[in-house]
Amino acid sequence: MCNKSGPRPWGLFGSILGTLNHIIVGDTIWLKRFAIHPACLRSLQEVADIPNPKSLDHIVFNDIARLSEHRFWLDRIIINWTTELSESDLDFILSYQNTKGISATKRYSSLVLHFFNHQTHHRGQVSTLLSQAGVDIGVTDLLAEIQEETHAL
Repeated sequence: MCNKSGPRPWGLFGSILGTLNHIIVGDTIWLKRFAIHPACLRSLQEVADIPNPKSLDHIVFNDIARLSEHRFWLDRIIINWTTELSESDLDFILSYQNTKGISATKRYSSLVLHFFNHQTHHRGQVSTLLSQAGVDIGVTDLLAEIQEETHAL
């Protein structure tokens, strides 16, 4: 299921595994850029030291077990990084080059929003691919996970 098979369309990255690898590639590229922020050097140092992905469709891991292990590692880094961020850190202006070498200068808060939106977008694609393959992925609506409050304001 994680590799391309049959006539079924398997998304922009060729397979579920390809899409999951793309999320890791995107996260790695952005976290390495975010590491430039003066407040983030400590929490993002581990990512800053790993090699840059070769392309946006680079297959970093050919098996789901190794990919999952790396995903948990990245998620731990992301949690630590967001815990360290303050509101004033989000006003930082970040200059970077995209994967085509084009320079950009953008507000950190907007780039952080893009970072999480990118994950959500492609995780939604994986959910769709799994559902199309007949896998019951359970409830994915965030509203179902938000606890009911006892008092309205």
